[in-house]
Amino acid sequence: MTKESKEMIESFSKYERARILGARALQIAMNAPLLIKIEDEDLEKIKYDALKIAEIELNSEILPISVKRPFPKKKEGLLRKSKEKKVTDEKTEEIENKEEEEIAKEGEIMELATPEDESEGNEEEETGFD
Repeated sequence: MTKESKEMIESFSKYERARILGARALQIAMNAPLLIKIEDEDLEKIKYDALKIAEIELNSEILPISVKRPFPKKKEGLLRKSKEKKVTDEKTEEIENKEEEEIAKEGEIMELATPEDESEGNEEEETGFD
């Protein structure tokens, strides 16, 4: 094996390697001719396993397979900074004050419970259905 071809085989991801081996093993299982000469004794040792034969072919660099890896497209043009509205401190305080007033109004509408209100409710329950 040459250094370049060894690097090529090692550079395959595990997914690419699995895909190559699986495709070639399927071809071998469907009686495709072997690309490497393997003696009958060696075939008996690996029990005529198509996947093992495909792995031997891949490691011996005989498979005429190339892998195309898509690369991201280059975008051309200038990136523009998004325009943000600048809010001053005074404006922020006004917004917060309005929100606090709305919360206070909602609290008045709901009439927050006080301990006195709760004690009146308990007396009514005690005198209820007994």
